[in-house]
Amino acid sequence: MTATNSPATTTGDPTGLHRVLEPHGVLPQAAHRLDTRRELWPDEVRIRVERLNLDAASFRQLERKHAGDGDAVRAEVLEIVRTRGKMQNPQTGSGGMLVGTVEEVGERSPLRLAVGDKVTTLVSLTLTPLVIEDGLARWDGRSEQVPADGYAILFGRSIAATIPDDLPTELSLSVMDVCGAPALTARVVRQYVAPTVVVIGGAGKSGSLSLAAAKDAGAGRTIGVVPHQGEADLLEGAGLADAVALADARDPVALSEAVTAAGGPADVTVVCVDVPGCEGGAILSTRDGGTVIFFSMATSFSGAALGAEGLAADVRMLVGNGYTPGHAAYALELLRADAGVRGLFERRL
Repeated sequence: MTATNSPATTTGDPTGLHRVLEPHGVLPQAAHRLDTRRELWPDEVRIRVERLNLDAASFRQLERKHAGDGDAVRAEVLEIVRTRGKMQNPQTGSGGMLVGTVEEVGERSPLRLAVGDKVTTLVSLTLTPLVIEDGLARWDGRSEQVPADGYAILFGRSIAATIPDDLPTELSLSVMDVCGAPALTARVVRQYVAPTVVVIGGAGKSGSLSLAAAKDAGAGRTIGVVPHQGEADLLEGAGLADAVALADARDPVALSEAVTAAGGPADVTVVCVDVPGCEGGAILSTRDGGTVIFFSMATSFSGAALGAEGLAADVRMLVGNGYTPGHAAYALELLRADAGVRGLFERRL
C-alpha cells in the first residue's frame, strides 16, 4: 500500500509505513518526508496540538547554530516541519514530543483514546506526521517548550498517555519527555546488589529522575555529576544524590577522577547530558562488569563501541530507547513522591 491510497477505504500499517512519502520502504522515523493529510486511516488518531517539547539535544544545537536568535530558531523549526512533515532536526536526528487534545479517532484505532482526551504523545516527533498552522507565533524560540496550534497523527503502534488532572500541563509534558530514563535506570539497578550509580547530568530532567529511580530501586550509593557549581548547588539542595561531583563530561580523565573521588567507580553509569563527546568518560568511570546507559541523543554509538574496545573495558552498554512498559506512570510517581525532583523540574519551567 502507498500513501496515495484513500484513507476511507484502506487500513493503515500500524507502524505508519503508509504515511512515508520518501524514501520507499523505510519506517517513518527514517523517512525524509511524511504524508500529513488530516484525513485518517481507520487505525489512526488525530491530535489538535497545543504544545511541542523539543528534545534537549535538538534545541541546544539550533540555539548554538543561530547564536541564541529566537526568531531564527523558530524559522528553522517551521521549515523543518514544513519540508519533512514532522519535527526531526537534520543535525541531531532527534525531535521531541507534544501535548494536545484528541480531535478524531479512527474506527479501528487500538489506542483506547476518545475525542476530547488531553494527552501527551510518548513517541518521538521524528516519526509523527505534524502540521503547524499558527506559524508558532506565541513562541519566542528561546525555550524547549513551544506553544503551537496544528495537528498531528498517531498510528496504531503509537503511544500516548492522558495528562493527569493533579499536575500542570507544562510540568507533565516535561516529565513525559524523559520518562523512559527512570524506568530503564530502575530496571538495570535492580540487577545489582546495592550498586554505586553515577548519573552524568544529574541536575537535569532525565538525570534527576534517574537519580530518584536509582535510589528507589535499591542503589547503595548515588553520585550526580554536574559541570559547574551552580548546578551542584541545585542538586545538593534537592537531596537526590549521596555525592555530587564537578566535572566536564567531555574530559574522560577528569570525569573518571571526579567519580572515583566521590565514591566510584560506578556499577551503573547513566548518561543524561545533551552534548557530544561524553562516551569515553562514561566508560572510564564504570567498573568491569558494570553497565553504561546512554540516554543522550548526542551520543555517538560508534564512538562508544570503539571507545570501550580501545580501553579494554568489559562493560555492557545500553541505548535508552525511551520506552519501557509503565514508564510514564512511574516517572509521574517519582515526581509526586520526591520534592527534590519536583523542585528541579518546576525551576526549569
